[in-house]
Amino acid sequence: MRPIRPALPAAALLLCALAAPAAQAAPAASGDWTAAPAPGGGTRPSAGGRPYFYLEGAPGTVLEDKVALSNPSGHPLTVTLRGAAARNAADGAFAVRREPDPWIALAAPEVSIPPHTRADVPFAVTVPAGAQPGDHPAALLASADGREVGVRVQLRVAGPTLSALTVEAVRVDKARGLIRYALVNRGNTTLVPRLALHADGVFGRALDRPARTLPLELLPGQRVELTEPWPHPPALDRVTVRLDVAADGGARADARASVAFVPWGAVGGTVLVLLGCAAALRLVRRRRPRPVPSEEPPAPARELAQTGALQ
Repeated sequence: MRPIRPALPAAALLLCALAAPAAQAAPAASGDWTAAPAPGGGTRPSAGGRPYFYLEGAPGTVLEDKVALSNPSGHPLTVTLRGAAARNAADGAFAVRREPDPWIALAAPEVSIPPHTRADVPFAVTVPAGAQPGDHPAALLASADGREVGVRVQLRVAGPTLSALTVEAVRVDKARGLIRYALVNRGNTTLVPRLALHADGVFGRALDRPARTLPLELLPGQRVELTEPWPHPPALDRVTVRLDVAADGGARADARASVAFVPWGAVGGTVLVLLGCAAALRLVRRRRPRPVPSEEPPAPARELAQTGALQ
């Protein structure tokens, strides 16, 4: 979370809204009204439509751009605007924080747009003097008629960048057929990870998945918990699962976890059968007739009797 910074310069707050035909706006979301970057703005101006804002500058600078709000309907529209810092949701999706982003100041937090009109609303991003280099993703959110749409703000503070990540908390959830793990962005750039998955056991390789790009952007400082399906693990084996993760910029990491697969149902059935056989054998032995003891005297007694008779 970004720390609260001093108030932005007054000049950034006095920027005024501009009006233009609604047809020039590039939509950022479906619906009657749209929000999109205005043409020709940002650090890398483009005459055509831009999918998001891209701003780059050194600490202590003020960066300016415009958001285009299009009202193609036949009635006036009031749009509320706010800036918000970005984060990763629990599943890795791009999300925003509830509190306003103190780096972003809008010329007007609320704009009334006449019918069939586009309003270009200026905003400024003040990069604090002590800002850390790297990516500081955010979004501009527009709300009207019970609907909210967002336009991403890709902000990079000039300076050294580091791409680094780690893989943590790897474990196999045998009950659900999942491999669970966590990815942590330890650097200052946004990463798009690629994951390769392997599992080697006593009886050979049990799983081999080549590297694939994960459907997420891991923001700096964020930790997400993810899963990989493993619906058909071995029935009987001891396996070491290995996760290899890489991303642009030289970021690499790996982690391992061991798990034993034992068919306890079959083992339990076998034990029950063996116990049953042992019990049956004991019962059979108990039911066998015991031998009748002989009434003849022991051998030494007979010998003594014969000796006495000879005398």
